[in-house]
Amino acid sequence: MKQTILLAIAMVLSSGAWADVQHGKQLHDERCTKCHDDSVYTREDHFITSKEALTKQVQRCALNTGAQWFDEDTADVVDYLNTTYYKFK
Repeated sequence: MKQTILLAIAMVLSSGAWADVQHGKQLHDERCTKCHDDSVYTREDHFITSKEALTKQVQRCALNTGAQWFDEDTADVVDYLNTTYYKFK
């Protein structure tokens, strides 16, 4: 089990995905926390049930807050939220 976790971490770090997640966290912390804290992602009645729904919600929030994000930025925020909270495949 321990080896599997270490292997997964090594794969993420070596793939560059970690940089995307960190960039997503930075964008999230700069923009999203102006309106809400992280409890919105962990509450029982959240309506995000898929990665597609998460992407649409991040796009909606970015538009509503005037974030000037590229598609890659939105994808990084989605990756951060999914990796940290949702765990969609």
